[in-house]
Amino acid sequence: MEVRAFAKNVHRSPQKVRLVADTVRGRSVNEALALLQFMPQSAARDVYKVIKSAAANAENNFDLDVNDLYVHRLYVDEGQKLKRFKARSHGRVAPRLHRWSHITAVVQEKEAR
Repeated sequence: MEVRAFAKNVHRSPQKVRLVADTVRGRSVNEALALLQFMPQSAARDVYKVIKSAAANAENNFDLDVNDLYVHRLYVDEGQKLKRFKARSHGRVAPRLHRWSHITAVVQEKEAR
């Protein structure tokens, strides 16, 4: 059974969040949360919240044991962009993009071998 959690419009660049997501994908939920707690990247806090929310959804809504869960899928999509301009020399402008992310975490029970 797959259980999902979403975080939409997170004010982080998707490229930076994907670097954090790649390190915890496929790990057990407890191990992923422990890793994210001590990562120096600011995006780790956002990924931590989404994985913890997915684990809580699994525990409360579907009566699954958190110790048996692992991060099945974790992906980061691009959200909206704010387009702004920065003044440059000689009356020119340079574009600046403020990017947002959508984070989706899917946790699943480990299969008994």
